[in-house]
Amino acid sequence: MLSVNEKLVQNYANYYEDDNTLTEWRRLGAIDKCKNIARLCPNLENANILEIGCGEGAILERLAHLRFGSQFTGLEISPSAVRQVQEKKIPNCEVQLFDGYDLPFPEKRFDLAILSHVLEHVEYPRRLIHDAGKVAKTVFIEVPLEDNWRMSHDFVFDRVGHINFYNPRTIRSLVQSCGMTVLDAYPCHSALPSYIFRKGKLRGTLSYWFKEIALRTTPSLSTSAMTYHYSLVYKETDKSA
Repeated sequence: MLSVNEKLVQNYANYYEDDNTLTEWRRLGAIDKCKNIARLCPNLENANILEIGCGEGAILERLAHLRFGSQFTGLEISPSAVRQVQEKKIPNCEVQLFDGYDLPFPEKRFDLAILSHVLEHVEYPRRLIHDAGKVAKTVFIEVPLEDNWRMSHDFVFDRVGHINFYNPRTIRSLVQSCGMTVLDAYPCHSALPSYIFRKGKLRGTLSYWFKEIALRTTPSLSTSAMTYHYSLVYKETDKSA
């Protein structure tokens, strides 16, 4: 039986206690992430949605607001996050505390599963990628592209909890090595309001446009030099084909 390291469990236990600054940051991030979900999944079934590692429910709340999906289920390892989701009272949404790996659902129970900024946190990402592809018809992934020139030489654990680091090639290969087919993918980054929230109006605007222009003109070089995000949607490979 796989289980989450006790150090990680303790790190996330109270991670989502009330913090207005982080709550607003996650709200802005959910706008970007839901935009990416809608962009990659416009023609895919999405009535019944599962979010694995749903945090405080910012993405589920945004999807419900957009009416992207009609039934929502959230799984989360952090008790403080589960409480936050329950307090939001998202329509047609059920949230459950889970052990970090076992997905207690039959095959293809959901139309779409979401793993947004989760795989960088987990000890056994291949297990989660594989099992998400079992319980959902399609799966959306988003990860930060932190395997770049700015990545430190040695690993140091911090409160954010990232223990896996990806670039566009490694995340695609990881998904494909789990017996999955990548349907669509693209590199992206946060929208302008997120930059302004973090850095102020002037620095945030300059930083956003510098990274935006770099990504448009030299995507391979820019993702090697700076941290962006990568969104990807996959499904189980059809073994009969």
